Amino acid sequence: MSGPCREVAVTGLGVVSPAGIGARATWDELLTGRSTAARDPELAGLPVDLSCRVPDFDTARLVGRKSGWRLDRFVAMALLAARHAVADAGLVPGEWDAARVGVVIGTGTASMERYVGEFAKLAAGRPLDISPLAVTRSVPNMAAAEIALDLTARGPNFAVSTACASGSSALGVARDLLRAGSCDLVLAGGAESARHPIPAACFHRMGALSARLADPAGACRPFDAARDGFVLSEGAAVLVLERPEYARARGARPRAHLAGYGATCDAYHYAAPDPDGRGAAAALTAALADAGLTPGDIDHVNAHGTGTRLNDLAEARALRTVFPAPPAVTSLKGALGHAIGAAGAIEAAVTVMSLQESCIPPTANHEDRDLDIDLDIVTKAPRRTPLSAAASTSFGFGGQNAALVFRAV
Repeated sequence: MSGPCREVAVTGLGVVSPAGIGARATWDELLTGRSTAARDPELAGLPVDLSCRVPDFDTARLVGRKSGWRLDRFVAMALLAARHAVADAGLVPGEWDAARVGVVIGTGTASMERYVGEFAKLAAGRPLDISPLAVTRSVPNMAAAEIALDLTARGPNFAVSTACASGSSALGVARDLLRAGSCDLVLAGGAESARHPIPAACFHRMGALSARLADPAGACRPFDAARDGFVLSEGAAVLVLERPEYARARGARPRAHLAGYGATCDAYHYAAPDPDGRGAAAALTAALADAGLTPGDIDHVNAHGTGTRLNDLAEARALRTVFPAPPAVTSLKGALGHAIGAAGAIEAAVTVMSLQESCIPPTANHEDRDLDIDLDIVTKAPRRTPLSAAASTSFGFGGQNAALVFRAV
């Protein structure tokens, strides 16, 4: 084993999103600029019944009946994304040193997919009817654990939970494991399915969801003057991160390099962001310093861009603080909704593809620029332009901030 590395190689991508199953399917749909939001029958009767749903996700068919029957949706999506990422990287699990393979998956909450039914049994005085699998299919670490079980990865294995920054935080922590020499490769990303009654009711009560029920496809409007909240979503993304020398030794060609990571906490409010975006700006500045780059080196920012009044304005102020002339900005949430703990990982995967394709997907539903948000928002159509380095930002409740910097190969 050689000494610590700085940049780490991104050699494989696996994405499960409302835009499609697979990284390429997701990318192609994002380029259309269409939203995937629709009325969701599973949320019928709630004040807001909109969601972005992964199409045709049949766990038994896609993951397998042997294990699929006991998995909650977020775990099954993580498992499928990990399989795709490993295949994309040209890895064969049986041929790797399992003790040197880690798994780090970000999840914002424990899965609430089946808890309405389980809570009802308890409320009815029937505790013995609660499923013995209720805990093991829903706690946050099970996505990472099931990936390890499926692919035989015996290295460090855990969940990262920093609310809506979880997927990005997981990638940063995985990078640190590789830099420290603890692993040769890490499967890292995020997974979440938040389109269920409990989170839908809770986020509505917080005032975070768009109430544009008559126009689901136009509901989430990142950085737009008429924005009124986000749409709940689901999905997973896993990136294969490797020590560069390990990737070279097996003849793998990286898609990109993860060059920098920064994380901070606002310490301002339990839910609202610092209105000036100071913590977000500090995270991005730290990621740039970590990568050895200057603000002028960044050609594109894949923004958190939730479509809420406070968050978009705070993020815009953060970007204006870091960049004297902010580079081209896009937000995927107009198209994909907000997948909470999975969002940052999906956005990181798309950032890698942007670098490879020299192309930035448009921000769906951005039609009328907020006069207080002075950013170069990519909208209406993809922007094809040379890209050498790009940043991806994620922020969450509790003042969590995470920023990633990727460099083109």
